[in-house]
Amino acid sequence: MKLRVYGAALAALALAVAGCSGKATSKDGADADRSGVRTGEGVTDTKITLGALTDMTGVYASLGKSVTQAQQLWVKQTNAAGGICDRQVELTVRDHGYDPQKAVAAYTELEPDVLGFPQFIGSPFVSAVEQRIDGQDKGVVLPQAWSANLLGSPYVRVIGATYDVETINLIDYLLEEERITEGDRIGHVYFEGDYGENALAGSRHAAKEAGLTVVEQKIKPTDNDMTAQVSALKQAGVKAVVISAGPRQAASLVGVAAATGFDVPVVGNNSAYAPQLLATQAGPALQKDYYIGASTLPVGDAAKGPAALAEAYTAQYPKDGLDNGVIAGYNAASVFGEALEKACASRDLTRDGVGKALLTIKDFGADFGVAHDFTDPAAPSTRQTVVMKPDAGTPGGLKVVRRAGRDQLV
Repeated sequence: MKLRVYGAALAALALAVAGCSGKATSKDGADADRSGVRTGEGVTDTKITLGALTDMTGVYASLGKSVTQAQQLWVKQTNAAGGICDRQVELTVRDHGYDPQKAVAAYTELEPDVLGFPQFIGSPFVSAVEQRIDGQDKGVVLPQAWSANLLGSPYVRVIGATYDVETINLIDYLLEEERITEGDRIGHVYFEGDYGENALAGSRHAAKEAGLTVVEQKIKPTDNDMTAQVSALKQAGVKAVVISAGPRQAASLVGVAAATGFDVPVVGNNSAYAPQLLATQAGPALQKDYYIGASTLPVGDAAKGPAALAEAYTAQYPKDGLDNGVIAGYNAASVFGEALEKACASRDLTRDGVGKALLTIKDFGADFGVAHDFTDPAAPSTRQTVVMKPDAGTPGGLKVVRRAGRDQLV
């Protein structure tokens, strides 16, 4: 069974950057260096400063650490190769601990001093400042968040399939494998807020198209014990479960289900897994019948992109394990870097110049299993999903069970 979702579009906005002393000034107020490259916030004659708003201590601590370290690796590699536009790149990091007040405060603190953000973890927090980004700040933000509510902004650009599309593709996988069929009930455990509710929209759409019924269970990020949710879904007679939450909640759900004899497949969005879970009591259950979707091959795959990145990351951080946050972080930094290179070639390192350069990038990341297209702000960079399964014997803890490339959404 094949399914479809669509996004909505918003118009792109223009940008003017205020100038400062010591450089030539263009007609719109932006600075220009001696070579004629226009500059603005976060850019000097010698340095480009970018911001990272991450979670190193909250519900996505393992993800935040991997994303941040991968981006620091990209910065090191980029600077060792001569930097960008004769400038060294610097990444300024703030940990918001998945706290909304800290996240907004950190954005407010860094925004005036950075060119843009190749990292911002948390759909609700990005949504909270999106109006400011579009209306006045106008710096490119590449969030590690996949809510469809973020689509349409010319500055907040989603890398990968949005949660609703990803969820549809995961349910499509269950249908294709004949794990569920028309008339079945499926459960959906989801975080309140943008992430979970957007994923839920996907399962509702899939259910309507496939003749399924969704049994919903809303939770908070602070809810770590899924016993009540498993009991409710078991009583409802669901044949499969979708989880749109964090790694802890996924481990609890799968572990409790196994312990109580609730033997159904569970599929999760890309944020609902961390390989560290394989060392917990839930490890065997996760490897039995749990599946994850993402818009990239896993970091342990033998393909050219993941293999090279895994080698470089392990060399830089030999004491830290691999997970898909490594690819998410590195790819976001690489996309931002490609936009910077194109902006430099156009002699425009302002926020406006970087935003325009990003609109010219397509076919990015094919070495990682999925090609991404950034030419349309109203669309995610792809609608394809790789389906993976936890596996303790694979570096990074995930192996592919269905690659992207088939026409998943028709």
